[in-house]
Amino acid sequence: MTYALELKDLRKAFGRTEIIRGIDMAIPAGERVGIIGPNGAGKSTLFNLISGRFAPSKGEILLNGQNITGKKPFEINRMGLSRSFQITNIFPKLSVFENLRCGVLWSLGYKYSFWNFLADLKDANERTDELMEMVKLDKKHDVLAMNLTYAEQRALEIGITIAGGANVILLDEPTAGMSKSETSRFIKLIKDVTVGRTLLTVEHDMGVVFGLADKIAVVVYGELLAYDTPEAVRANARVQEAYLGSSVADSQAGSHA
Repeated sequence: MTYALELKDLRKAFGRTEIIRGIDMAIPAGERVGIIGPNGAGKSTLFNLISGRFAPSKGEILLNGQNITGKKPFEINRMGLSRSFQITNIFPKLSVFENLRCGVLWSLGYKYSFWNFLADLKDANERTDELMEMVKLDKKHDVLAMNLTYAEQRALEIGITIAGGANVILLDEPTAGMSKSETSRFIKLIKDVTVGRTLLTVEHDMGVVFGLADKIAVVVYGELLAYDTPEAVRANARVQEAYLGSSVADSQAGSHA
């Protein structure tokens, strides 16, 4: 079976300090995975390894069956993986439409083309309009990205992340800093835009994790403590002892309130 993403004995050390200590995961296409763990567990390092910002000290990373271990981030992106960051990463002085169109152009084959007028690229402009509607920013066409609300900027970044047609999406704390109502709307947005795609998300809000993920990976001290359905993880005594504790019970209680 070819998985959308597969990690084989993945390890990363900085000097003598091993941050990721032999993680094995196999994620089928179309599955949504939430990655949780205490601060310092290695979640961000894991994302950096998968997206190519760091090279592993040992192990392999396979994307749709292809070995991407040690490849550069732009190479991995062109092979079908895209990532958002904790800090919003957009072009603040470009409009919403222009931000999204930047993400679309390469995937449609325009690349380094200096002889095409952007206004004449019908396919790129139509695809950009579709993305704007998908991330609920179609009424913000000409608004500069820096003038959007925080939640709208995060939605724009989601749009940029999927603009290139990647089938594996990494989202790093996508709802951080949002109100409860914004978070609720954003969970629905993430579900909508990742239909048919494989999703990995790092998230501290347990309500988001248990409401969004098909599977949950619990990382503690650089090791994979559990990788299972939300129900199984919630009932896992080792997970509760190491990390979740009462927060799971509180989240579950809140979801039924």
